[in-house]
Amino acid sequence: MSNQIQLDIQVPAEYAGQRFDQIAADLIPDYSRARLQAWIKGGKLTVDGRTAKPKDKLFGGEQLQLRAELEPQGEWLPQPMDLDIVYEDDSLLVLNKPAGLVVHPAAGNPDGTLLNGLLAHCPGQQNIPRAGIVHRLDKDTSGLMVVAKTLQAQADLVDQLKERSVSRQYDAIVQGTLSGGGTVDAPMGRHRQHRLKMAVLDFGGKEAITHYRLQERFRGHTLVRCQLETGRTHQIRVHMAHIRHPLVGDPLYGGRGKLPAGASPELIRALQQFPRQALHAAELALIHPESGEPMHWSAPMPEDMLQLLALLRADDH
Repeated sequence: MSNQIQLDIQVPAEYAGQRFDQIAADLIPDYSRARLQAWIKGGKLTVDGRTAKPKDKLFGGEQLQLRAELEPQGEWLPQPMDLDIVYEDDSLLVLNKPAGLVVHPAAGNPDGTLLNGLLAHCPGQQNIPRAGIVHRLDKDTSGLMVVAKTLQAQADLVDQLKERSVSRQYDAIVQGTLSGGGTVDAPMGRHRQHRLKMAVLDFGGKEAITHYRLQERFRGHTLVRCQLETGRTHQIRVHMAHIRHPLVGDPLYGGRGKLPAGASPELIRALQQFPRQALHAAELALIHPESGEPMHWSAPMPEDMLQLLALLRADDH
């Protein structure tokens, strides 16, 4: 992948009177507004060969010239790791993340993250913000994630996520028996007292919508398929706890799970010792940023959830 970007674009007459940065965002949609703003301020994106301010008004007919180089976006180190890559081409890759893998370096996890593994797999990711990661899964959630391999793909995928045209479906094992599916439409934000937690908020929260449908019901638990309409942090975990059906094994929102009366010792042990929230990103669908074709991937449920389901089924008979 070339690190050099060269573009020459004439401003159409109908843009007369509009701001430079707004025109640039319209005429150069492959890059984010923040990236274009930085290029304008850094003199990489010019008007008729001269630097201009983002808010300057243009008349139409000017020549926009972009001469930029993609630069490393962080101080992260490549670290080889086994990645379960489901699909890859020049624009994106889709991977099946195992439970226990942190997606992005942070204070408590400076390395050993998915991002470090992506840099080892594809060094060009260092030139893309967050190494092309456009959405995250919690450390202990398994399943499908899409990663952009170019700035153009990243801008396109971020737009698709905003427009809610990306379909993300999750399998979850929840406490209690649900009688049917439904929708949780409950705004979310940071918990007022416990800053590590998210919560449903009566005021000040961001829109959060989760659709769920019943897949299999047991004596004291239910397997549900959740579809995200929005993508808030911990959304499924918070929403299912909000309707009093928290995920099995959820350390933050699960509370003390009730055990089915007369359950086998094996099932009791499995429920009490389940090492993570029982949540798996099973299906992912989106429009390919380059070809415009609809794409769809699925990832089989991981072994720990399959074993728990087998014990729940055996208990049901």
